[in-house]
Amino acid sequence: MFFESTVRPANVILIPGSSQPQLMEAAADLYHQGYAPHLLPSGGATPFVRTTEWEFLKDIGTSRGVPSEVILREDQATNTFENARFSLDVLQQNHISTSHVILVCKNYHARRALLTYQFIFPRETEFSVRPVVDQSGITKDNWHLDEMRIEKVMNELEKVGKYFRKAIYRLGQERI
Repeated sequence: MFFESTVRPANVILIPGSSQPQLMEAAADLYHQGYAPHLLPSGGATPFVRTTEWEFLKDIGTSRGVPSEVILREDQATNTFENARFSLDVLQQNHISTSHVILVCKNYHARRALLTYQFIFPRETEFSVRPVVDQSGITKDNWHLDEMRIEKVMNELEKVGKYFRKAIYRLGQERI
C-alpha cells in the first residue's frame, strides 16, 4: 500500500482531501522549492474539520506562505474518486496541463490514491508521488505493530479491491 517516487518539477501539486495538516505542509514545502506553480487541494464537507477539507488545507497553505491565488479550488469531493475526477475538471477549466503532476497523500493511502488518479486522469499523465506520514504515525516499517495501524492499512487494501474490481473487469472486457 505504500508507494513513493522521485519528485520532479510538475504543472500542479494535487492533495486528495484530508483533515491531516501534514499533507498541505509537505505540498507547501514543495511549492516553495519550486516544484509546481499551482496547488490543488480537494475535498468537501466532512465531520473532521469545521469547514471543507479544501478550506482547511488552503488555510494551512496560506499560513505557510503560499499565495492564495495559486491555490485552486475543489470543495465538493467526498471520496478519492471524486477528488481525482473533480480535480481534473478544475485543471481543465483553468487550462492547466496534466502532463506531469505531483500527488501528495498519506503514505498508507499512496497506492490507492495513485491508482485512482491514474484511472481518472489522461493516460499520458505522469505522476510523482510524495507520501506523507500523518498524525497516526503509520509508516511502512511500523504499520504491523499495533491493531489501529493494521486496521488502517488493511482498510486501504480492501478499498483498492472495492474501487477497482468493476473497473478492472470493464477494462478487460474492452480489450476482448
